[in-house]
Amino acid sequence: MPHRHDVLDPDELPEIEPDDPDEPDEEPGPNTGGSAVAAPQVSNGTGDREWEFRTEMLSLAEVTDGKTLADRLTAASADGWHLVDVVDAGERRVLVLRKPRKPERERRTVGFAPPGRS
Repeated sequence: MPHRHDVLDPDELPEIEPDDPDEPDEEPGPNTGGSAVAAPQVSNGTGDREWEFRTEMLSLAEVTDGKTLADRLTAASADGWHLVDVVDAGERRVLVLRKPRKPERERRTVGFAPPGRS
């Protein structure tokens, strides 16, 4: 026979009422859809950065030999290039690489100008 504290009588079960759904604090504006959700925009760190691209061709044998592809990617990454995509070009594969384009800075004079150049 089970102990009294192990068995609950159905009449003794507590009633659980569902919570009311939270109401939004703000009403949707006239230009927003009722189902639109405002989400903060997160920058991916690139901002308005422009990219410089380059491609490298590899044969299928070079891709599958287990060495050439890794060597090419290692050399490219050492120079700041990142793999974007591998494009099928029939008997060859094209590696698409990119790196951030360095902004051209204006030449600024730093320090004091020599006498007579004021």
